Amino acid sequence: MAEEDHLYDEHSTRTRFRGKRHYRQTSKDVFKCKRCRRFIGPLPFGGHHRNHCPFCLSSRHVDEWSSGDRLSGCGSVMEPIGSFQRPKGEHVIVHRCLGCGFERFNRIAADDDFELVLALPVLPPRTSREMKALRWEIELALYETRE
Repeated sequence: MAEEDHLYDEHSTRTRFRGKRHYRQTSKDVFKCKRCRRFIGPLPFGGHHRNHCPFCLSSRHVDEWSSGDRLSGCGSVMEPIGSFQRPKGEHVIVHRCLGCGFERFNRIAADDDFELVLALPVLPPRTSREMKALRWEIELALYETRE
């Protein structure tokens, strides 16, 4: 890879690959929520990647294809738009990106404000396969409008 294609700013945890921003975060990093501005620490237990703020439930669009890949070039705030419960009782938050409209669902974390989770609108359960199909439909529609 050419050096101009890969630039790393060691002070910001951002890496650029061919003009796209890539966010690097380890599971032990502390970061500041873009919405409520509170500092967020690592997960207490039960997961590998912190993907939303436990105080306001907002997220940031940093993952592109799978949790923890940090391949998105968007970086916008993702608002919680609702929640659903999986058949075995696990609560899931649905986030929508304010920058590009991308939707992703995330399991709740042990330290999330559960009252906020319960206050979200209840949505029908979604699967990863359904979300990927919806995403491909959106990508196709965007591609067709550019032609």
